[in-house]
Amino acid sequence: MSQATEKDYLRHAVMTATPEQLQLMLYDGVIRYASQAKSALESNDYEASHDRLTRAQNIMLEMQSGLNYDVNPALCRKIASVYNFLYRKLIDANVHRDLQAVDDALKVLRIERETWRILVDKVGRMRPAGPSNEEEFTPAAECPTGFTAEV
Repeated sequence: MSQATEKDYLRHAVMTATPEQLQLMLYDGVIRYASQAKSALESNDYEASHDRLTRAQNIMLEMQSGLNYDVNPALCRKIASVYNFLYRKLIDANVHRDLQAVDDALKVLRIERETWRILVDKVGRMRPAGPSNEEEFTPAAECPTGFTAEV
């Protein structure tokens, strides 16, 4: 696939994704960059590891800034603490070239990603069939990004 086609595909995927799917894409991105950084650290390619860890850190900051404290402040504080932990681990990995910090972050990220994948599947089954109308779908207990916390 050409680079232009790949960018068009990604742009379309992002523009048509639900908020839940976008969150899953962010997890995929941070895991991909952290994994690439780990490989770069293992081969002593510090420039590449710095670049990938910086990208992963930026995604974590984006995820943290996307929390909506107006919807559920207690849940947002808990999620923010996980994001803060991950962000700090990625910084430690970058500053100290610490493979264990990358591994720690990846372990938690993979668990969080799988949790979101399950949530996306469940929310997808709850959505009405046919043309989607966001106003028709009213989750019982909203999470920071507008979907149900307990499904």
